[in-house]
Amino acid sequence: MDHSIPLITTLAAGFGIALILGFLAERIKVPALVGYLVAGIIIGPGTPGFVADVHLAAQLSEIGVMLLMFGVGLHFSLDDLLAVKRIAVPGAVVQMTLATVLGMAVAWWWEWSWGAGLVFGLSLSCASTVVLLKALEARGVLESMNGRIAVGWLVVEDLATVLVLVLLPPLAGLLGGSATAEPGADPLWMTIGKTLFQVAAFIAIMLVGGRRALPWLLWQISRTGSRELFTLAVIAAAIGIAYGAAQLFSVSFALGAFFAGMVMRESEFSHRAAEESLPLRDAFSVLFFVSVGMLFEPAILLAQPVHVLGVVAIIIFGKSIAALAIVLAFRYPLNTALTVSASLAQIGEFSFILAGLGLSLGLLPAEGMSLVLAGALISIALNPVLFAAIEPVRCWILQRSELARRLELRTDPYAELPMSTERKFLQGQVVLVGYGRVGKRIARALEARGIPFVVAEQNRELVESLRKKGMVAVSGNAADPAVLIQAHIADAAMLVVATPDPLKVRQMADTARTLNPGIEIVLRTHSEDESLMLRKEGIGTVFFGEEELARGMTGHVLERFSPQSGGRAPVSAPT
Repeated sequence: MDHSIPLITTLAAGFGIALILGFLAERIKVPALVGYLVAGIIIGPGTPGFVADVHLAAQLSEIGVMLLMFGVGLHFSLDDLLAVKRIAVPGAVVQMTLATVLGMAVAWWWEWSWGAGLVFGLSLSCASTVVLLKALEARGVLESMNGRIAVGWLVVEDLATVLVLVLLPPLAGLLGGSATAEPGADPLWMTIGKTLFQVAAFIAIMLVGGRRALPWLLWQISRTGSRELFTLAVIAAAIGIAYGAAQLFSVSFALGAFFAGMVMRESEFSHRAAEESLPLRDAFSVLFFVSVGMLFEPAILLAQPVHVLGVVAIIIFGKSIAALAIVLAFRYPLNTALTVSASLAQIGEFSFILAGLGLSLGLLPAEGMSLVLAGALISIALNPVLFAAIEPVRCWILQRSELARRLELRTDPYAELPMSTERKFLQGQVVLVGYGRVGKRIARALEARGIPFVVAEQNRELVESLRKKGMVAVSGNAADPAVLIQAHIADAAMLVVATPDPLKVRQMADTARTLNPGIEIVLRTHSEDESLMLRKEGIGTVFFGEEELARGMTGHVLERFSPQSGGRAPVSAPT
């Protein structure tokens, strides 16, 4: 009997040791992913003892990346991406440029070639979407405005990195690489044009054809009543589209899976698809972190500690400071700037791909690959700490910096209502917090009934769009008393919190009650436990999604069988 089973061995060792170390990490109040990384180091070639199959682990981690990005797409619509395009696109481009320049500077200091410096800098410029998602999901802020900006920023980075990956081979000779161009290869301008055409074609096919095909497929599968088939359809769509995107359109697995999720979001089964794929997403995301640890060479920490510190400084401080400045320049609050900064203070899967390609093209020395891996491991391990420090750092900065306080209080053209606002929107109005899927429906109903309302929304671009349509809206986080004050909460008849972010509900309610003790408050919640707590505290009228759905369906059924409607009672089943 053949006992050469590297796949099973890798899975057993990876999951088993990751479970033990992840559990120990949680017990000592350290994020579990640190334990997963250490597990990878233990079973990797850089440490003595058992060595798992590195190539198999890398492929398994790719599946994790696909499923995670697919999950992001299920929660991140095209409208969400377009809503943050004004900050995500220029922000990602400028931040990647600055990080690349910093990487080239230290490479020049180490006397590397400028081509090696370019690849090295690019490898340090792109953050890991997988790491970001785990951090945002752990804090329940993935669907918040800050979370959408961070995810949109990284999606733009991924698109830019895909372009770089395609352009590096034809440019290798010009950059000083040892790889030579193949005879008869296309000229550079044609390669760029082909790349842009392939990416555009894939996106167009997914947004036009995929929006019809995937929801239809899920509907047909759901009609069979088989849960196994439905789960299989979801996983097959995620991995199959990601693979097809890579093979046919030269798009990365991650981006292919992301757009598959975005398209499937149009289906009414998107919530169920997210639930069915969650266990596999969690399991394979563990293998992603284990595979990162397996690639790490601990000896680099002793051989070149100064180089490692330089790389970590660029990733954690250089990129973060650049992102902080960019977000503040776009007049977003300090909390948003700190969130985006923490999101970018790490590198991951695309960095490994870029560095590996540079190595194969003779551009990047082997030392550069080791430094990229060291920077990734250290930055990923420290990233949860940076996220936990956002609020303490924000409070510390505001207490000690007059400039920071001025930035928080600076004039934003959309943070105040225009002087020409009609009186009916300033007294006896409804203050509607959040203009997402729920808030938009509430606004339509209020508008149809002629009830005046003011929208309070964090997305400045959305507020600008609403004002162009003639609606009354104010930009900012409604947890900040200044935002509700600008919405004239003191004279409002009702506060409706339609945002999915439950973390700041109490602050909004406290501000409203303080300024307007008699105001009526209506809240939205996703959790039954949370709805019970809010009702117990008597904050306001609480609407819980599943409860309202059951109430609406029950009302419909009872109405159909009521004597007034001419219906008849159902026949009792025989006993």
